[in-house]
Amino acid sequence: MEGFADFRAPLYEVKANLFKGLAHPVRIRVLELLSAAPEVSVTELLAATGLESSHLSQHLSVLRRYQLVRGERRALQMFYSLAHPQVAELLSVARLLLNDMLRATQEHLESSEAETPASAARASAR
Repeated sequence: MEGFADFRAPLYEVKANLFKGLAHPVRIRVLELLSAAPEVSVTELLAATGLESSHLSQHLSVLRRYQLVRGERRALQMFYSLAHPQVAELLSVARLLLNDMLRATQEHLESSEAETPASAARASAR
């Protein structure tokens, strides 16, 4: 079974497989939408992502395979929710990490710009 693969594998391999399930912007977007509500219908997911039904279905299938979401059919409509609340926490931590990394990069760029000869010349011309 593709997904988490063999649980006899080292934990780092199992983790890598989990991240494979996350490794697409559409899947991250779907998980973010599901993090914001207890459940979301396929109709709502289609509207929020702008995907064709078949493409969304493929991504939801991957997320189910990796046990990140669960689906429930009610009448003619399918609803999805996070399989584990920790998925929302994982996305939140990733957002914090990226914000820190971007802030550090921005600070680095600003400090290196201040050190360039052109910026020194501009500063002395003022």
